[in-house]
Amino acid sequence: MSSQFMTVKETAEYLNMSVQWVYREASRVGLVPYRFGRGQNAKLQFKVAEVQAWVKQQRMSGT
Repeated sequence: MSSQFMTVKETAEYLNMSVQWVYREASRVGLVPYRFGRGQNAKLQFKVAEVQAWVKQQRMSGT
């Protein structure tokens, strides 16, 4: 994994979700994908810091 970006597969593993979930739901839940390349060869990646921040926001508050 590069220091700044994660692939879709790495993101799915980090979140303990399926790759299909990442493609289908990530944008809807607030994870912003970055597209590298054009057309069918484009690769989606996610910034590590943004994924980590999103995970922290998902924590349930207070017990």
